[in-house]
Amino acid sequence: MTLSIIHYPHPTLQHRSRPIVRVDAKLRGMAAEMLELMYDNEGVGLAANQVDLPIRMFVANPSGERGEGEEWIVINPVIDRPKGSESGQEGCLSVPGVYAQVKRPKTVRLQGYDLQGNEINVELDGFLARVVQHEVDHLDGVMFFDRIGIEAKRDIEHALAEFETTFESLRNTGSIPDDAELARRLAEWEKAYT
Repeated sequence: MTLSIIHYPHPTLQHRSRPIVRVDAKLRGMAAEMLELMYDNEGVGLAANQVDLPIRMFVANPSGERGEGEEWIVINPVIDRPKGSESGQEGCLSVPGVYAQVKRPKTVRLQGYDLQGNEINVELDGFLARVVQHEVDHLDGVMFFDRIGIEAKRDIEHALAEFETTFESLRNTGSIPDDAELARRLAEWEKAYT
């Protein structure tokens, strides 16, 4: 299977992902492919629904460089115990070129599992905490610009409108399936892994 990054306002980006109950070779392959896509697009994180998969998994590497930093593949992530507050600029591979200041907790606890079924339970802070919160938001159908104020959103309205126009154009030419077909595909993935 060849994965590709979908762009706003693709419906899967607003779909709340379901917990994974089965890990197989295909899922491991998809995780590896997601890491490659993330690096190829100069990102630091990528959630499964950004590649049109409705499952709770994300990949990340805060260094953004293949072979450097620490790679994370997290299944069924949950974040809690937020502490502090910090603003930082965020962008997104599903809205390339669009950035905004987003206020998030400075530290959080991440719980989940790796691909081998080992439990992850770790306190995160700084940039990695921000990356993880951004990716878990994706899995909940939340985009980073859903977390900014009205004034800040006004600054990126035009860019978002361009993505909406491109999406409608692609849908009208049949490059992107209609909502019923997308729902059918998502249901197939959910049946296989959730």
